[in-house]
Amino acid sequence: MSLGWLQAGTVPRLAVGPHAGISWLIQRDILFSVHDLCTFLPPTQADGPGVYNQTSVDLGYAWKDVNVSAGPSVALYVMPACGTTLCGRVGGMAVGGHGQASAYVVGPLGVSMSANVNWIGGGSLVLPGYVSVVVVAGPVLRWSAT
Repeated sequence: MSLGWLQAGTVPRLAVGPHAGISWLIQRDILFSVHDLCTFLPPTQADGPGVYNQTSVDLGYAWKDVNVSAGPSVALYVMPACGTTLCGRVGGMAVGGHGQASAYVVGPLGVSMSANVNWIGGGSLVLPGYVSVVVVAGPVLRWSAT
């Protein structure tokens, strides 16, 4: 679960949502991961609600207490946004990349940091071409199905 601020244009908004991922070893130390981050922007008096869902497929490397992975991502979004002169709702699909690092400090409990970068383009007059960056950090729990 994540909680934080999402910047869309020039007006920051509180964003909440779940972040889930599953990883498994495909060879001795080679990791395959699938991640999903769904961010909800609660409605405000001036703007309506929004949603930003980013999914990625990663390859990485796993050590005993640390793993890192990176790969391509795709995001679907519909949200209110303001550019420098115009406000409105933007929506579409964006492609980009994802990277994650996790360190396990006490048995199965650890900390993880994930960064998602997506190119938001298209014919929007509100946001004519921008990059979306979402960074999430927090606790992570590792379990094994052996």
